[in-house]
Amino acid sequence: MKLDTFSFELPQERIAQEPATDPLAAKLLHLPWGLPVAHRIVKELAELIAPGSLLIFNDTRVIPARLVGTKEGSGGKVEIFLVKRTDRITTVETSSGKLAGEVWRALGKASKPLRAGADFVFGDLTARMLGRSDEDGLLEVALFTRSHKPVSEAVFEVGQVPLPPYIKRLPTDADASRYQTMFARVDGAVAAPTAGLHFTPQLLEAITARGCEVASITLHVGLGTFAPVMVNDLDYHPMHEEHFTVAQACADAVASARERGGRVVAVGTTVARALEASADHEAFGHVIAQSSSTRILIQPGYEFRVVDQLFTNFHLPKSTLLALVCAFGGIDRVMNAYRMAVAGEYRFFSYGDAMLIDPDPLSLAPRLSVET
Repeated sequence: MKLDTFSFELPQERIAQEPATDPLAAKLLHLPWGLPVAHRIVKELAELIAPGSLLIFNDTRVIPARLVGTKEGSGGKVEIFLVKRTDRITTVETSSGKLAGEVWRALGKASKPLRAGADFVFGDLTARMLGRSDEDGLLEVALFTRSHKPVSEAVFEVGQVPLPPYIKRLPTDADASRYQTMFARVDGAVAAPTAGLHFTPQLLEAITARGCEVASITLHVGLGTFAPVMVNDLDYHPMHEEHFTVAQACADAVASARERGGRVVAVGTTVARALEASADHEAFGHVIAQSSSTRILIQPGYEFRVVDQLFTNFHLPKSTLLALVCAFGGIDRVMNAYRMAVAGEYRFFSYGDAMLIDPDPLSLAPRLSVET
């Protein structure tokens, strides 16, 4: 699919720099199938979700991945952006003895090249440069604390919220909570699953009061979500890898929704990716519980096996996320809605407004009934 298919003009002033003062008052563009596009607000979402539906959220928690500190010895300024933790633990030799270091992949910048063996200090947290990963070319650093405090605790004390690059300001203390969904509980993301930012306890109560159920998956949103597509044809785009977990409780909730004829509503593209990556190909509409990684690229022509309705924010032009939305809702229908949103002064991207999309019937694989 040609990348220009997903192009649209977006004035800079339409890119939200702050979240809505009242998340329930954010604009909601509803794309029902066979009916005109409707302009609503997020508070009205409950009446747009069919009773008996299952809403699935991403419960990943954003870590304060931006570390600003100094190079030990010279005192030069260093910035490290944590991308993902590996499973490795390494022994670090220090002046006070041997310490255990967690190995992380990261980006880094400083006035001089970052060399292996150098230590970068961020309060109680230290990062030792190990080299570059042969797998993806990212830096590898060992994180440790001289006080023996857990690394995760130190990161949350000294790190900054990793706001997306299109938010042209420094993070504030308020972003520590505003850039985190109410469902966040599993540390690991470097970007928020932003569709979930619209939900409040009040909204969730209104939805469940209509007989809907909720479940969650975990997909740690990685740096690749912001990576620009560098090819003219998405077929040749090297899709980034993201780790996800679909627990048995979620798989059972999907099976229960199928039994009662309820819709599966993905809250965000990350949920859609995790569910589709876990689809049971022998029982359409169901998922297999698993913890794995995915490089799934969803673009027009893809048949959705699990997701019946999609709630999502507005995405960047020429992005894989917009390609996923077009695959679900239909290219012309979605792109026309985006142009309508620009004209209607909707707010775009992470802190912006939302859409609720019924699928283009051609995007759905057949939902076969099975005995469970």
